[in-house]
Amino acid sequence: MQKAYKLQGKFRHYDWGGTNFLPNLMGIENVNHLPYAEYWMGAHPSAESVVATPNGEHSLAELISENPIKWLGEKTVSVFGSLPYLFKILDVLHMLSIQVHPTIPNAVIGYEKEQNAGVPIAAANRNYKDKNHKPEVMVALSDFWLLHGFLPPEKLAERLHQYSQFSSLIKEFEGRNYKHLYTHFMQLPMEVSDQILKPLLMEAAAAVKSGKVTKSDPHYWANKYYAAGIPFNNIDKGIFSIYILNILQLSKYEGIFQGAGLLHAYLEGQNIELMANSDNVLRGGLTPKHVDSDELIQQVNFIPTYPTILKGDFINAQETNFICPVPDFGLTKIVLAAGETYTITSNSMEMLLVMEGFVLLDQLTLTAGESAVVEAAAKIKLVAQKPTVLFKSFVPI
Repeated sequence: MQKAYKLQGKFRHYDWGGTNFLPNLMGIENVNHLPYAEYWMGAHPSAESVVATPNGEHSLAELISENPIKWLGEKTVSVFGSLPYLFKILDVLHMLSIQVHPTIPNAVIGYEKEQNAGVPIAAANRNYKDKNHKPEVMVALSDFWLLHGFLPPEKLAERLHQYSQFSSLIKEFEGRNYKHLYTHFMQLPMEVSDQILKPLLMEAAAAVKSGKVTKSDPHYWANKYYAAGIPFNNIDKGIFSIYILNILQLSKYEGIFQGAGLLHAYLEGQNIELMANSDNVLRGGLTPKHVDSDELIQQVNFIPTYPTILKGDFINAQETNFICPVPDFGLTKIVLAAGETYTITSNSMEMLLVMEGFVLLDQLTLTAGESAVVEAAAKIKLVAQKPTVLFKSFVPI
């Protein structure tokens, strides 16, 4: 009896996305040069995936609703009641917003507050779309750059002293007070923050033009954001975050976990991302979308971050696990040589995403860019026809 089915996700054409990576991966002609920013695989109501079953195509959410135990498994149903994760591929051409995600209790409070205030779910100024948290793990598919949490105190103090434009902010970080420093800057009158950021951006532009900086330097990314020209005034305060957060480079197939309260932003590259099934994002700049600095400040953990880059822990010679400290989702990478076989046994709904190669599984053939959904309590044999790399999402309870 068939237990695995081809899954068709949904594209998201956000303006920060690239035009080539996802179309090339999926074999699509992008004749209109649309930005293909994200590819969603899951049951999120904003973009439900479609499953090819023997009885025709059905939305994943519909199938889960009709028979949750079959698709999710008893434990997932008892704990979550629905599919608790959302699987994505991203192509980041232009940097994303400075952002943070709430805890579950804070998401519930924020959601109910906006509901009671009558703010429509689809409103541009809506912060909370649901009552869930949104922790996420990402694995790079190329060299990938991101901002990830506050610099350690010594490095942040050094950064403030490094740039003369920040001289007035040094005293705000006395006692290593991250919250005071960040809140002070974000609440400055715009004309005052402009006086800090405009000469900083002019310095950044000169440094990039002279070839003195690399992508590890905050000047590079500040200049990239305003590559079309530095505005006369109303400079985005999110620029400040580029200078006080960790700038990380991940190599292909390296990963990182980002939990609630961590201030972060994706800068450039392609990755896969697995997250709790939520769309709650509080933004602090570097975006034309709604920015609510006061609400964001309420959700940020104002502590230093010492990044842990995930290489993947070996389960066996073929499969490695990217450790995620949440019950909502888990992620592994499976690497198979041509002709090699591998068997997986699912305890929950699992999704298989092929990134390289060609594999046979349970009456299906999957090539790079294709994905499948596997029922709970299934035993599936994979047979690699070429050297293959695929990722598996699951619920680890």
